[in-house]
Amino acid sequence: MTESDQRDARLSLDTSAARNLATTTKTAPQMREISSRWLLRVLPWVDVAGGVYRVNRRLTYAVGGGRVSFSNTGARVRVIPPTLTELPLLHGLEDARVLDTLAGLFEQREFDRGDTIARAGRPADELLLIAHGRATRLQEGAYGDPVVLGTLADGDHAGADQGRTWGFTLEAGTDCTVLALPWTEFHAVADRSPALRAQLGRHRARLAAPQNKWGEAAIGTAAGHRGEPTLPGTFADYDPGPREYELSVSQTVLRVHTRVADLYSRPMDQMEEQLKLTIHAVRESQEHELVNNRDFGLLHQVDAKQRIHPRTGPPSPEDLDELLCRRKKSRCFVAHPKAIAAFHRECNARGVYPDSVEIEGARLTAWRGVPILPCDKIPISRQGTSSILVMRTGEKDHGVVGLYQSGVPDEREPGLSVKFTGIDSRAVASYLVSAYHSVALLVPDALGVLENAEVTR
Repeated sequence: MTESDQRDARLSLDTSAARNLATTTKTAPQMREISSRWLLRVLPWVDVAGGVYRVNRRLTYAVGGGRVSFSNTGARVRVIPPTLTELPLLHGLEDARVLDTLAGLFEQREFDRGDTIARAGRPADELLLIAHGRATRLQEGAYGDPVVLGTLADGDHAGADQGRTWGFTLEAGTDCTVLALPWTEFHAVADRSPALRAQLGRHRARLAAPQNKWGEAAIGTAAGHRGEPTLPGTFADYDPGPREYELSVSQTVLRVHTRVADLYSRPMDQMEEQLKLTIHAVRESQEHELVNNRDFGLLHQVDAKQRIHPRTGPPSPEDLDELLCRRKKSRCFVAHPKAIAAFHRECNARGVYPDSVEIEGARLTAWRGVPILPCDKIPISRQGTSSILVMRTGEKDHGVVGLYQSGVPDEREPGLSVKFTGIDSRAVASYLVSAYHSVALLVPDALGVLENAEVTR
């Protein structure tokens, strides 16, 4: 029987034809870009009425402590001279010729995994820079077993306490490239350079200034005394150059043809659906900026002393414990979902079971009661490594706060406005969608990061 014969033999109306008279049930427009945006949800938001947020702190004696950078020509590695000012001893030195001379004096050395780079108890007669690889600081424990003090990686330094002995053994955890500068050659340059001698004097003055263990100008107090001793006079000195955060913006222009808005807005308002999707995209851009912006993004605001490296490669329970012990009142971890999966694999390998907590109806992984929030805005490098942030939040706890301004003209959501900008000669209506935001770090130890953790192993 042919197809036409089958159609003629049909006893009732075909469904494809019947659909012409039926009403279709539709969903609102969907998009894959929408994420949970946990960072925007957990940050306490501060209303910045003037568009600028100034963070006043106690005076802190700046000592450098950042990371040195390197360039290479083939296998030859050379330190980039201006980055030597990240070393505490050279912090603030502006003489480019001296920095270039010092950079040329470093000797390149190669170490295999397991080799000893420096040994405890021997004279620390040279400055060491880790150009590539990872090295472990080891010390003999109270019962004779080795204790891991920490990890050094690309750009870190050791041996800055000239004239002393090594207080730990530095062992190559991977193949390492190390640059070494003998202190004898350093002082030979200082003998010829008034600028370097003056820099050394400023460094000694910084070390001699009364300060607490965080580098802040000390506030003198007396305790445990009896009788009527003369009490110390003191005051809390302020940082003369506090940082100011200006609100940044994520923007786009939404265009909708008036004919579409007029004729095709039932049962769903075309303008509203377009705005919903556009606002989601702007909010996704906002979260990306809060993490990655080179001026105020969280990954770039972490203090050098709050940056650590994994002990073995993947993020482990020991690594997260190290993050937690560096601050009080940790509110949350923030990690890429692949980093969370890598942490789960490490826990499974050890037979450890992470905690879980419920936040806003969602069940999330936690460690030591601190939730690990997924954030796909944290990048994964080509080498398959990523970072895990941990932070304390809120102004009351001197933590991390989000910044926005409420009451902006044509505000649709807090800190987000939708302005109608007119209809052009093609009958296309335009709407400017803007979200004003930033994120501020009140004190350095409120934010920490585990860097270069392997997430693809």
